[in-house]
Amino acid sequence: MFFNPKHILGIKNLTVEEINFILDTAESFKEVNTRQIKKVPTLRGKTIVNLFFEASTRTRTSFEIAGKRLSADMVNISASSSSVVKGETLEDTAHNIEAMHPDIIVMRHSASGACDYLAERLKCSVINAGDGTHEHPSQALLDALTIRQHKGEIKGLTVAIAGDVTHSRVVRSNIYCLNKLGAKVKIAGPRTMLPPGLEKLGCEVHHNLKAAITDADCIMMLRIQRERQGKTLIPSLREYSRFFGLNDSNLQLAKEDAIVMHPGPINRGVEISSSVADGKQNVILEQVENGVAVRMALLYLVSGGEKLQDN
Repeated sequence: MFFNPKHILGIKNLTVEEINFILDTAESFKEVNTRQIKKVPTLRGKTIVNLFFEASTRTRTSFEIAGKRLSADMVNISASSSSVVKGETLEDTAHNIEAMHPDIIVMRHSASGACDYLAERLKCSVINAGDGTHEHPSQALLDALTIRQHKGEIKGLTVAIAGDVTHSRVVRSNIYCLNKLGAKVKIAGPRTMLPPGLEKLGCEVHHNLKAAITDADCIMMLRIQRERQGKTLIPSLREYSRFFGLNDSNLQLAKEDAIVMHPGPINRGVEISSSVADGKQNVILEQVENGVAVRMALLYLVSGGEKLQDN
């Protein structure tokens, strides 16, 4: 299969074949990350701009590392150092950056649809690194890669996702991705943190964590995103942890070989206990490792994929 998209804006519009092709490409790049000299000349001469209007550690750093391991020139721009703080619009900022002829803009923005908005107006490629509460495609792909590596096949698995679903772009991309790959997705969270109509995305909705994680093959915990909440949606963190926190006791309800995942950053003692976060079933750091390989694959594919090998 040859897959050469101009943009990566979300999982919703990708086919099963395209998702698997991205995961297979990422698998091939994992080997680069284990070398003594972790660099290949694949994207030499390409320029990639990381344009982040929200704080990020894992996503921005892994895109930067991914680009550098492919020998691209990387430029990092944060909201605080951009002209947006002087009143410049997002579109004007992007056009000014594009005038310097980058090949790819990787963007994170607080507004849902911001990446699609730029992709319609710019000539260069755009990769969505998380837009508002819409999608976070690279996170869903690295999650799928991690699950596939542990379980062999995603089809037929039961994946439970629990936490602040309303404010999570991760959960939307994961529902799209896991459904397409044949998994059963169960969602759990307080009623105040579950958006209406969630079932229409193709998942079971529970208001009880124990019901969602019973016999699950994978459990993915989500962070309470207090920075996105206009008002407090739970009585207290202590009460939330009591009813919706993953701990050694309720983890036993899942399958014995279940894996525990988290997109990060984790709030220890809130959505996940330290004993589970550091336990033998957690694969959180593997998710981070796979993030570099997945983002290498995405940068490679939007830059021309196999066609670059002919140069």
